[in-house]
Amino acid sequence: MRKTADRVRHAISFEIIGLALVTPLGALAFGMPMADIGVIGVAGATLATAWNYLYNLGFDHLMQYLTGGTQKNVAVRVLHAVMFEIGLLLALLPMIAWYLDISVIQALTMDVSFALFYVVYAFVFNWAYDRIFPLPDWQLGGQARQS
Repeated sequence: MRKTADRVRHAISFEIIGLALVTPLGALAFGMPMADIGVIGVAGATLATAWNYLYNLGFDHLMQYLTGGTQKNVAVRVLHAVMFEIGLLLALLPMIAWYLDISVIQALTMDVSFALFYVVYAFVFNWAYDRIFPLPDWQLGGQARQS
């Protein structure tokens, strides 16, 4: 199980890198000022950081309880990323519509687009993070097991 400091490093690095990618891409894709997408991005990242910490802690505890460990295979990583984004999507939808003064349908389109980006990003980021910072109990003869 990851320690609090590791979870904080994970959540903050995830959001900083994600924000650096999604702000210019979102402004370009939706034809909106980068400042507006940046505000949505920062507010979303703040909410997502808290959600990331709580969600991953709960997910790991559930995995530990159900399987006796926290190592994730590809199927579990996909489930993990999709469930994370669904929860975040529901939380962000009203804020996007309100701040950008757009319809709920437009906000849903934007939110789903961001969510799809983040599903792929979360999968890649978390896989890379686990390879860069493997837990000691994932070691096999000094080599991290391949997931």
